Parts: sequence; C-alpha cells; structure tokens
Amino acid sequence: MTTASTRPRTGIAHDLAAILEPIVGGDLPVRLTAWDGSTAGPPDAPPVVLYSPNALRHMLWRPGELGAAQAYVTGDLDVLGDLDDALTHVWETVRARGLRGVRVTPALLARAARLSRRVGALGAPPAPPASQARVHGRLHSKVRDRAAIRHHYDLSNEFYALILDPHMAYSCAYWTSDDADYTLADAQRDKLDLVCRKLGLDRRPGQRLLDVGCGWGSLSLYAAAEYGARVVGVTLSREQKRFVDGRIAELGLGDRVEIRVQDYRDVPDRAFDAVASLEMGEHVGRRNYPVYARALRDNVVPGGRILVQQMSRTGRHPGGGPFIESFIAPDMFMRPVGETVALLEEAGLEVRDVHALREHYVRTVDAWYRTFESRWDDAVAMVGEEVARVWRLYLVGGGMAFRDGRMGVDQILAVRPGRDDLPERTEWTTR
Repeated sequence: MTTASTRPRTGIAHDLAAILEPIVGGDLPVRLTAWDGSTAGPPDAPPVVLYSPNALRHMLWRPGELGAAQAYVTGDLDVLGDLDDALTHVWETVRARGLRGVRVTPALLARAARLSRRVGALGAPPAPPASQARVHGRLHSKVRDRAAIRHHYDLSNEFYALILDPHMAYSCAYWTSDDADYTLADAQRDKLDLVCRKLGLDRRPGQRLLDVGCGWGSLSLYAAAEYGARVVGVTLSREQKRFVDGRIAELGLGDRVEIRVQDYRDVPDRAFDAVASLEMGEHVGRRNYPVYARALRDNVVPGGRILVQQMSRTGRHPGGGPFIESFIAPDMFMRPVGETVALLEEAGLEVRDVHALREHYVRTVDAWYRTFESRWDDAVAMVGEEVARVWRLYLVGGGMAFRDGRMGVDQILAVRPGRDDLPERTEWTTR
C-alpha cells in the first residue's frame, strides 16, 4: 500500500527542497507548492506558492532577499495566510539555526541552473518590477536626492491619506495611553506636542520654527495652530507641498506657515528660534550627514534648540536591506544612535537629551498595517496590486525590524551653544 510517508518525493517543489535544505540547515521553513502542484516542506509550516517559472528566474538572478521580493511583488510568488506570521517564523528559523545569508557558490549556481533549465525557468534576467526605484546620477547630488524622495513620497497623497492618521504624520508616534479608545491620531498628536515642548515653543508665541523634511505638514501645522509658531517647512516633494498648501488654506494659517520645495542645503534664512527634522536625516547619506548637521546648526540662533527624530540601525545593510533600498528608500543610510550623536556634536551642537522610541514604532507601524489591510481593495484601486504588495511587504518587514530590535528610533535634542533656557530637570514625557 502507498501512504503519504512512502509516496515518491517528486516534482519541482521536492527538487527545489533538495537544493535548499543543505543551505538552510534542515527542513524548509515553509510549506512550498510549485506550479506543477508538487509540495515540499513541513505540513504545518507557512504555505508559500510559486505560480510560475518567473519566480525562480527572479531568485536565480537576484539570490536572497531582493529576488524573493521581486517575485512576491509581481505575484509570481505568494504567501498564503498572514505574511507577518510567515516572515516571523522564517526569521526565527534563521536565528535558531545560526544562518548568515545564502553563500552563492559555483556548485549551488550549477545545480540551480540545471533545475531552472529543466523546468523552463532559465533565461535572460527578468526586467525589474515597475515599482522598483530607478535613480541615477551622483550619489546624494541634489538631482538624485529629488528623484529618490519623489519615488516614495510622490506616490499619491490620497494613498497616504488612506493609511496615515488625520494629521498625516508619517513618522513614529508617541503612545501615552493603553485605553481602547486611544487611537493612532491621539498618539501622533502627543508626539507633535512632545516635539513642540522639547523645542520650547511653549515659552512664548510667535517663535520661528524651521521644519526640515516637513512631509505632509503635520508638525508645521500643529506648531502654528497650537503654539502660535511662525513656520517654514521644506520638502523635495511637490505633491507634499500641494497637500500642505491646501491644509494651510483650510485652517487659515497662511500668515504663519510657508511650505517650500527646497533642499536643506539651500535654506537661506538662518535665524530660526528652533529647528526640527523628523525622520529626514536617514535620507541625506553617510558622507552628507555632517553637511546636514551643520545646516541644522546654522539655521538656529545661538541658544536655540534643535530636535532630530531619526531611525537607527546596527549591523549590515545600513540602508535597510535590498528590498527597502530597491523599492522604498533608495540611498537611505542609518547608523547606531551613538554615531549620530557624535556627528551632531562634531557639527558644533550640544546634545542634551536622547529619547528612545523603538517600542512606539512597533505600535505605530501596526496601526498603519491594520488600516492598510482593512482597506486593501481601496489601495489596489489607487496604486495597483503590485505597489500594494510592495507596501504590504514594507509594513510587515518594518514592523518586524523594530519589534526585533534590528532598528530603533530616537528623538535627539540639541542646542547651539549660547545662552539657552533649557530646564535643569526635564519632565516633557510625564505631562
């Protein structure tokens, strides 16, 4: 009698497993189904389906994370069930087995090529997905920086409004309550208020604030409306400026808020009372960070405060990894928070406070992801299924990175030397 345990192991999935199992140090961490209907891997593992030979072609030409991501966003590969659960299981397997990435050897390539030829997957490299970034020119030149920012931030104001809270804050929130009726919008408001108080905007109305990388204007509008600040916000995204200008008109803040399409290197004003930059320093690059830090210092008066909220990362892939760097934020560069503090100090600033918010980003991304999944059909209608799949992978992977401690985020408060009025005891977080 033939049983499940004695049935011959045949088909594309089993052939793939025979190549991959020595690399992953045991059974596959997924239940793999190939386009010929064959399956391999533990029955209780997360199910992954390869729908066509193109899935193999992507992964053969781009081994590792990038090839798998390309296959996923094009729909040639899919994960059935919850993507977060599946990727979490794979990461746990990687850690438990001490795996350190795929080592591509000539023997491995030869075996993969033979299998690909036999199943019709061998051929020229597939074209990159349409959603993959295409930027050219000298790294962190002004032209290239504009292209990199616009790839991500000019996607669609309506799409971002679908995911974000009404403030349109696209940065880590600050959660001050666990009550069931406390929402992402409340947490983003509390973050904006925390930033304004750290900058000392509560000392007197009418202070001048520079918002570097202002996004969709959440901080600029809040500081003007709630603290009476006079704000200049700069962005490289014309779509973001168009959105914020509309909000300024709606709220009647035209006499207090000005939004410019302007590079941080070109701000001429200099004499601001305070400067903020929320999650923009990641985009300036490794070599340009000293230029960025000096631009922050030069644009604040002596004794004025500067607040930088910035993501941090240790280990390999300071840009976030092949998927992030190729599909989301080309040319991004992150570093451990201590290195950022040193660079700010080298620019002539006195760092007075570092406030870690990593756990807050776990909750923030989770809120974005739940909203995104609840409005999946609307997202697909706006940007197409391929871009929607990019965002699903981005939100799940980002949430995991903060949850697992591979990435962090911090608010760094600094002052330009001079007569400052920072309190000796800070109680911003207990208000």
